[in-house]
Amino acid sequence: MGDPTAIHYPGPSHRNADLLFQVVSRRYEKKPIVLTTNLPFSEWTTIFPNAACAIALIDRVIHHASIISIEGDSYRRRVAEESRAERKAKKS
Repeated sequence: MGDPTAIHYPGPSHRNADLLFQVVSRRYEKKPIVLTTNLPFSEWTTIFPNAACAIALIDRVIHHASIISIEGDSYRRRVAEESRAERKAKKS
């Protein structure tokens, strides 16, 4: 399976975008990469401070990719909302 590495992308900044780009670039055509996101590629420019970086990253990611699009509600969001509702009900 290769060496599994889990990286949480903390949000937009030049440093974070550069680090993610470096990881993808170093593994490009050498090791598998599994990415999950709740944003379509068309919205990646909203989380990267540099649109050119986002486009280059998308290009490397999709070059040999098998893209699986999953439609529907997020399990984690649903659980978080249920938990929030339970806490709110206990306070009432």
